[in-house]
Amino acid sequence: MNDDILNKMHTMKLYGMVRAFKTSLDTRGFDHLTSDELLETLIVAEWDDRTNRRHERGIRNARFRYKAMVEQITFAGSREVYKNQILRLADCTFIEKKENVLFTGSTGIGKSYIASAIGHQACSLGYRVLYEHTSKLFARLKMAKADSSYLKELSKIEKQDLLIIDDFGIQPLDQQSSAILMEIIEDRHGKRSTMFTSQVPVSNWYKIISEQTIADAILDRIIHNAHRLELKGDSMRKRKENTQVENN
Repeated sequence: MNDDILNKMHTMKLYGMVRAFKTSLDTRGFDHLTSDELLETLIVAEWDDRTNRRHERGIRNARFRYKAMVEQITFAGSREVYKNQILRLADCTFIEKKENVLFTGSTGIGKSYIASAIGHQACSLGYRVLYEHTSKLFARLKMAKADSSYLKELSKIEKQDLLIIDDFGIQPLDQQSSAILMEIIEDRHGKRSTMFTSQVPVSNWYKIISEQTIADAILDRIIHNAHRLELKGDSMRKRKENTQVENN
């Protein structure tokens, strides 16, 4: 009878219940439970299993650059100044409010890692997140225009609760890329949150976008409700390298 129950649970894709039930058979852990307690235990096991699988699926779909956690962010030195702001962002209420986040600062200071850590946190809270490197994003969407999958790609991006656009402004955007960015931002404006990381100060972003009128429209939508953090200090990469040298 137990095998029949397990087979039916598996057919119904109740994998959390299957594992809990198997464990109980091996350990006789359910012997002392009432029927209500048994039912509660199985339901909680299934709930936890589905939550964990949804979280793992969200992480895979986000395609993060780093496997980063908020708890692992280093706030030593100059970063201590930004600790409270970063931890407030990590509660992800800005996503609920449809607000944007802009991280700027020199290379190696940890913008991408912090953005990825907040993205991971958002996934754990059930938000849909997508990480995109700027150059790869526009290259892929340009190719999508050629094979007629462009609207499908835009629709996928629009549905993300948080879109992370990393390394924005390393190269100026050509006319086509500027138009694509305008469509992305227009689709998300007031409905979803977008996070940018950039080595270029926000005041110079107008120079990145090819046409002034498009630049005005894009930046007006990005900046007006954005949390802006301009990170300053030594390169975390260099600090890590120096620490490794000293330890050796």
